[in-house]
This record gives sequence, structure tokens and C-alpha cells, in this order.
Amino acid sequence: MRIILDAMGGDNAPQAVVAGGVRAARELDTDVVLVGREDEVRSALSACGGGDEGRVSVVHAPDVIDMEDEPGMVCYNKRRSSMTVALTMLKAGQGDAVVSAGSTGALLAGATQFVGRVKGIRRAALCPVLPNGGKGVLLIDCGANVDSTPEYLLQFAYMGAFYAQRMLGIEKPRVAQLNVGTEDAKGGALQKQAFALLKEASDAGRIDFVGNAEGSEVFSGRFDVLVTDGLAGNVMLKTVEGTAKFLFKELKKVMFSSTKNKLGALLIKKDLAGMKALLDPSEVGGTALLGIGRPVIKAHGSSDERAIYNAVRQAAACVRADVAGAIEANIEFMKIK
Repeated sequence: MRIILDAMGGDNAPQAVVAGGVRAARELDTDVVLVGREDEVRSALSACGGGDEGRVSVVHAPDVIDMEDEPGMVCYNKRRSSMTVALTMLKAGQGDAVVSAGSTGALLAGATQFVGRVKGIRRAALCPVLPNGGKGVLLIDCGANVDSTPEYLLQFAYMGAFYAQRMLGIEKPRVAQLNVGTEDAKGGALQKQAFALLKEASDAGRIDFVGNAEGSEVFSGRFDVLVTDGLAGNVMLKTVEGTAKFLFKELKKVMFSSTKNKLGALLIKKDLAGMKALLDPSEVGGTALLGIGRPVIKAHGSSDERAIYNAVRQAAACVRADVAGAIEANIEFMKIK
């Protein structure tokens, strides 16, 4: 297996990306291609002890996509950027998956333009996995599509169910729609029309749709896939992340507010670390772009070595799971006639 890494993408590139890639090549039995400015990439390789012979290679790409660049045109304006070269290599079959911690908008646009969506899929979607005390709940979409249609949400539901089944090991994923209430008739025109499509698919036995869900239920374990438009999904994701950071900050204040509390903190330090890891993006690695014809993983912009390593691990798992193949095989059920 060969994973292509955008070595210049992210806040900590290229050093963190290179180090994570080298570790992945050593521990995950996979080849890694580092795409970026060759001098900088090789310097980073030397700093982390170099790559395993034959496992790590470097492809030169002189340009870098910045966060200020316009996502829709950047891959055309910077065809020699590390991200564009990586995606072009994937399309040409020179690798099995791409991992990038660069601009989300540019990666989405580039993956769509250069790799291409599964034929029949209207829009690709971002699908982070949130903790819920079990195998997690897949949130789809979380920002790739601010404006959605009922057909988009139907396709998100199918794609999310295939991912949850093949990547999370959930035999029959339960699908819910994010809404302002759990009643069937709740929501605006988009939610009501999508509800009818999801129910029809569920009645036909193609997905297991369990109805509408409120935001407060996301960690309840009642469902495995939560479908929504990208605007609401992104707001929910960022709210969850912000709330988690706030709670841990306040908890830390309490733990160190007195000698008694400090002693108690020492006793549960390991348990707290385990709880914190559940919400740590570095543990997950990244978010898959579902609907693209080949696996593309978006790593967090602030990814460190561990996050890149886990993103490569996730990319390799996506290749083995062949989620795109499952989507393609069921595309006729995912269209509005």
C-alpha cells in the first residue's frame, strides 16, 4: 500500500508531517510518498533520522497552498503545489490514498477537480467521528456543503452508513437527521423533504433510519450516523470542540485549587487522560472526504507527528475498507428519480 502525504500542508509542516509519515512507514507496513519542496522535506527527514530504505520517497513540488488562497481556484493557479501534485498522483494511480493537513476548502475543491467524485454523487462530504461511549457517531456533513438539497442529505446518509459499517464495524448503522426536534414534521423545507427520502429508503430496507434527533442527543448512543447540512454540522462540531476545551480548562482549575484537590487529581490522572484522548483530534488522525473516488483524508491543520501517523493509519484502513466501492455499487438507490 502507498499513501501520499502533502508534506507542506498544515501549521507544523514539513517537520511534523515528515516525522509522522516516517513513523507510519516503519510501523504500519506501508509505503509513504512525501510531496513538497524537496530540500525542506529532505532536511526534515534528516532531522528525524531519515526514512526506511524503500519505504519513504520524496516527490518535488515547489509551490505551497496558503490558507489565504481562494479554495475554488487555488489548485488551478498552483498546479505545482504539494497538494495538487499529491492529488494528481492519486488520480494517476501512483498511490492508494492522500493525506493533507492543508486548507480544507482547497483539498475539497482539488479532490473534486483532480480525483473526481464517485459517478452519481452530487457532493463530497466531511464526516468526523465523535465519541459517544461506544464506537462513535459519524457526523456528516460538517462543512463541505453549506447549502444542501434533500438529495444531498439522502446521499450523505448512505455514505455515512457505509463508512460506519466498514470503518467502525457497526453491522447495521442507525441513521438520524439533525433537526430542531424529534417529531417527524419538525424542521424547514430541507429537513422535511429529506425526512421523506430517508424514511422511504429505510422502509425499503436499504438504511436504518431512526428519525430526527436534536443536538443534545449526539452523545446519547441512540444512532450511529447523524446527517445534516454542512452549515449546521460545522457549527455543531466547533461547538463540541469548544465546549470540551472549556470544560477541561475549568476542570483543571478545580483540580489545582487546593491541596486536597491536587491529591485527588493525582489519583485519577490516568482516567482523566483517557477521557481527554476521546476528544483529541490527534488520536483520530483526520476526517475522510466521502464521495471522492479514491480515499482522501483531511488531517487537522495543527496536526503533530502523532496526528499525521494516525491519519495515515486511517487512510490505509479506508483503502482496505473500500468505502468508495460500496458507494459506487449502491449509487442507483442514492438518486432522486
